[in-house]
Amino acid sequence: MIIDSHCHFDMMPNPEQYLKQQEVKKNISIGMTNLPSHFLLGYEHVRQYKFSRLALGFHPLYASENKSELRLFSQCLDKTSYIGEIGLDFSNEGLKTKDDQVFVLEKVLQLLSKKNKIVSVHSRRAEKVLFEMLITYGIKNVIFHWYSGPLSLIPKIVEHGYYFSVNEKMTKTNSGIEIIKRIPRNLILTETDAPFNKVCSISNTLTNIGLGESVIYDNFSRLISTIRR
Repeated sequence: MIIDSHCHFDMMPNPEQYLKQQEVKKNISIGMTNLPSHFLLGYEHVRQYKFSRLALGFHPLYASENKSELRLFSQCLDKTSYIGEIGLDFSNEGLKTKDDQVFVLEKVLQLLSKKNKIVSVHSRRAEKVLFEMLITYGIKNVIFHWYSGPLSLIPKIVEHGYYFSVNEKMTKTNSGIEIIKRIPRNLILTETDAPFNKVCSISNTLTNIGLGESVIYDNFSRLISTIRR
């Protein structure tokens, strides 16, 4: 069983065919969405599957022009146990909408602070600010998707029991390798970030980091047990 804790199957050429293939293989796929309206479009289609789940998202790069969807986010919150992707992006691409991103994320975290969800976060060039906001709002069960931030922040993230989802591309860069080295094996999950990431074999990821599928399964099982209590 392969566990893909962060992908975008709603953005694939043929989502239905992809999900049926994953079901046959009994692979677990957690599909991120970029907006609440995207989640709502896919919700009825995905809920029929046993091994695939759709996450409720509000991608930071979509935040500025879609603040009106905050109400829809609130309305959809009880339809899923998975949130993602949400977060901040202070790269050159997102820096111009920084204030709007923070505004939307604060509203989202206020809603999540009252819920018990699994949360996949986008943190590009905004890792410290995002981490501090997660702590401020008492958000648990967080997965840092494709972390690329400072090594010095990793111990603090680990201290709060947050997870990291890693992919094959990370295992092929010096910075990615250094990051993975510092993550305790019990806090590692696998992801593809497909279809955006073209270097995304989970089998290759596991081989490159020297972990078996059973370790990832145990980690994922431990994480989802927190929302079944």
